[in-house]
Amino acid sequence: KKPPPTSAPPQALQYDPIRCSTATCHAVLNPYCQVDFRSKLWVCPFCLTRNHFPPHYAENISETNLPAELIPQYATCEYELPSVPPAGPPAFLFCVDTCSVAEELAELADSLQQAINLLPDDALVGLITFGTNVQVHELGFGGIPKTYVLRGNKEYAPGKIGDLLGCNANRAYAQQQAAQHPGGAPGTNPQQAAAGVAGGPGQDVLERFLLPVSECSMTLESILDDLRKDPWPVPADKRVARCTGSALSVATGLMDLAIPRRGGRVMLFTGGPCTSGPGAIVGRIRTETMRSHADLVKNAEPLHQPACEYYASLAHKRGGTGGSGGGGKGGKDKTAAGAHPSTAALHAVDVFACSLDQVGMLEMGELIEATGGLMVLGDSFGQSVFKESLRRVFRRYEDDVPQDGGQLQMAFGATLEVLTSREFKISGAIGPVASLNKKSQNVSDIEVGKGGTNAWSLGGIDPSTTVAIYFDITNPGTTPLPEGKRRFIQFLTRYQHANGRTRLRATTLCGPWHNVNQQQQQAPSSIGGQAPPPDNNSPVKFSFDQEAAAVLMARLAVQRTETEDPADVLRWVDRSLIRLCSKFADYQPDNPSSFRLAPQFSLFPQFMFHLRRSQFLQLFNSSPDEAAYYRYVLSMSNTTNSLVMIQPTLLSYSFQGPPQPTMLDAASVRPDTILLLDTFFHVVVFHGETVASWREAKYHEQEEHAAFRSLLEAPQADAQMIMDSRFPVPRYIVCDQHKSEARFLMAKLNPSVTHNSEGGGVGAQVFTDDVSLRVFMEHLMNLSVQS
Repeated sequence: KKPPPTSAPPQALQYDPIRCSTATCHAVLNPYCQVDFRSKLWVCPFCLTRNHFPPHYAENISETNLPAELIPQYATCEYELPSVPPAGPPAFLFCVDTCSVAEELAELADSLQQAINLLPDDALVGLITFGTNVQVHELGFGGIPKTYVLRGNKEYAPGKIGDLLGCNANRAYAQQQAAQHPGGAPGTNPQQAAAGVAGGPGQDVLERFLLPVSECSMTLESILDDLRKDPWPVPADKRVARCTGSALSVATGLMDLAIPRRGGRVMLFTGGPCTSGPGAIVGRIRTETMRSHADLVKNAEPLHQPACEYYASLAHKRGGTGGSGGGGKGGKDKTAAGAHPSTAALHAVDVFACSLDQVGMLEMGELIEATGGLMVLGDSFGQSVFKESLRRVFRRYEDDVPQDGGQLQMAFGATLEVLTSREFKISGAIGPVASLNKKSQNVSDIEVGKGGTNAWSLGGIDPSTTVAIYFDITNPGTTPLPEGKRRFIQFLTRYQHANGRTRLRATTLCGPWHNVNQQQQQAPSSIGGQAPPPDNNSPVKFSFDQEAAAVLMARLAVQRTETEDPADVLRWVDRSLIRLCSKFADYQPDNPSSFRLAPQFSLFPQFMFHLRRSQFLQLFNSSPDEAAYYRYVLSMSNTTNSLVMIQPTLLSYSFQGPPQPTMLDAASVRPDTILLLDTFFHVVVFHGETVASWREAKYHEQEEHAAFRSLLEAPQADAQMIMDSRFPVPRYIVCDQHKSEARFLMAKLNPSVTHNSEGGGVGAQVFTDDVSLRVFMEHLMNLSVQS
């Protein structure tokens, strides 16, 4: 994401950064460094090492002539590194499932043709289709379509793929050229160098299977026009043979062979589960049911674990040539995938799944996460959820953006390194990351998420990618820090831009520490004695960001569901909330009516109430694939979007006034109002019973009821505004009270009125045994004030 112009230079700096000379630090020069202008030295705030400025800095630097990285307001500086040669434009390899019905294939082909037109002319593009077997299409062969067919029941290494595609015919010549010209054959251009030795198998792939859009768009569009359903016969009692795992093996191997040091995306479009070859998640016999949450808990699904290990091995295998891997998911054996990679994933793997059945998102989750890929889950390739989401993958910067105008809003091979001052250490990160296993002095023994390192591979990133970093304060409480002591954090993000250049973004943050004196430390909270005075911990209170804290708690809870039972995670959330309220609330012991929360904490219990009821921790009415999808999107979304997922927003439209936010409560459902619910994954326009009857009577078509027509149109226009800027595109639902699709709204409401409520109450009844927010808060207050 572009930093605001007030906090960063308007353009990337065209030189390498100045870094600390300490081998274990290497922090980048920043505004918080102490500078001695007389002796031309600067002091690193992280390791306190004194460093000399290089000659070209020392000659010109002064109090009135500062380089950009020392200007006080520029906490973020981005460098375009001239020391790293350009890698060339990115590559996009489409991997298309042909087992879907003809109508679905036609919709998919149309969307892919539109996507090709959105790509830059110099971007590389390739096509693989798969069904029972894998077909690799040769786009550089003129005249007639030419396809290489590979068996779909096995995995392929990059070298084997080169042999089967006839790309190793010139290997002897390439080896001879490499021996004669160690620095590269004469006339080798940078793109050939990025692909390997000129004339080698990688260059052969670039001439036949991965071509610039400007050279192969007509050929590719004609192939997509002729796309047909997989011709292999399917008995009535069997599922289609779909070799998704083998196709991914071929696709990732082809990218590694052709462009091992250039960014790219493998984009998988699938319409059903893998049933054949490696990575299969269900057998072909239709009597075999798809795995459920209950099967996974009981380890009763024999294909789940092998499929997880297979897709994880694809992620880690790619770590040797620009790939990456990460921690386990869904209880998988992390050792099966091998050692941690030492480099970032240059080739992201995206999965666009459109099916009413499960497709294996859960099993493929680690491959997607380790490479920084995207997940999109829909019902059909004709839905806007898929079609619009695919178009938004290829969004570009506005033409007037300095340096980046017209470039794709994506980057590749990203890594994140975090440096800290000595008073605290890094526990870990949660998000679309994989550990680079880099040990440092600022790495804590307490691991959270992907821990034990201060550097991670992010793989593919875009302006919305967000990672949560967790820290551990190591300074003992018995040793107060000096007054005025400040903490420093530096985030170093290195990535390959869409233009092929490598950039490094350095963001440095500084903040104060707060010492808790001995009297405050010994002050009881909720365990005996008197409650803390109201002004205790006030600096901590006033700096508490409850929205960010709720999102960090949600990521922690979701991460724990990978290894713990959801019921245990719910209990952990409850205990954490009780401890927080006991520590920071104002109350008299054993007196719930005296319980008060400061404004900085007042919304946090409400967020936790809705988190407990969300699809992230409640598995009822969601498949394993849906649960994996929801959790992955949460793990990579920013605070604003994550809060919408945790506690959806609700707008009310009526004749009484303009649209206004309303409580996410059953009492908000009224017959004469329209509600607009935004859950991030769904946007629901809900018509009350009376409004629905007026619409059915077509009052809005009459001139004298223009106000009613405006009332009906307003929420639809606002819903469109919400969907215009979101990825993945949410599902749009228009429903009426008491109709089946009203469940999307009713399931999210606080059940203040249920079928068990006395007197009925105001609003619609929610048929549930869940407790309401009022009962939840009563229990929280009782437990928090207990002595």
